[in-house]
Amino acid sequence: MTKKRRKDTHKGDYGHLFILGGSPGLTGAVCLAGMAAIRSGCGLVTIGIPEGLNDIIEIKLTEVMSLPLPQTEKRTFSEEAISPALKFIDNRSDAVLIGPGISTETKETCKFVENIVEHTEKPLIIDADAIKIISANLDILKKSKSRGIILTPHPGEMSYITGMEIKEIQKNREKTAEEFAKKYNVILILKGYRTVITDGKETHINLTGNPGMATAGSGDVLAGIIGSLLAQGDTAIESARYGVYIHGLAGDLAAKEKGETSLIASDIIEQLPAVFRFLDR
Repeated sequence: MTKKRRKDTHKGDYGHLFILGGSPGLTGAVCLAGMAAIRSGCGLVTIGIPEGLNDIIEIKLTEVMSLPLPQTEKRTFSEEAISPALKFIDNRSDAVLIGPGISTETKETCKFVENIVEHTEKPLIIDADAIKIISANLDILKKSKSRGIILTPHPGEMSYITGMEIKEIQKNREKTAEEFAKKYNVILILKGYRTVITDGKETHINLTGNPGMATAGSGDVLAGIIGSLLAQGDTAIESARYGVYIHGLAGDLAAKEKGETSLIASDIIEQLPAVFRFLDR
């Protein structure tokens, strides 16, 4: 988890997270992830976005940078985006988050996701639509060059990647997560009530969080927090454990202030400073 900062430091000492996502109607996902990441202490955050959506990101965000990438006619990532994205990852980033709002509509975007997952050497979080995309070719997880992969499925996405019914997953949450994590050598975060975090050997059940967090964008905030910790140097299992805890605690503080019914994802981000002040005591 983030450590107390030394006086003689600069932004480069606190990691650079590269977030790949966004498509028409879903730019909010990467914006939430980016803001959550920078509020969680990341020194630099860059969002890789289909070039036709870049203006939205630049208007919406101030502290987060953007990298416009080649797009399809539907303004999703094209195969031509693979090379510049991997170049940025190799030369500039410390960790990668792929998936928020990325869309599953085009074959080119699916190829883009598969290539990033397979060829990225940096620690990697696979989230949201990227989970659905790789579900058709899970062996790519074994082929990946990444130094640590985290998957963040909710039960519906877990159903995609296992072929199991959601009811069956919910009845056997720990076992299902552990078996998948062990088989594919990943960190698996099975989201929901009492989120499960496991690498197949070491399993943790998170106790923070509340029903108000069952709202659009909450998962994007979680992915951004985890990505921030990963970019700052925490291990994959540490980033997953602490990220889920921090996310839930921020949600609990938000619920006290706004109530569970009115809680929205950006309320969780607004409470991150209070959470880190508490943890830094």
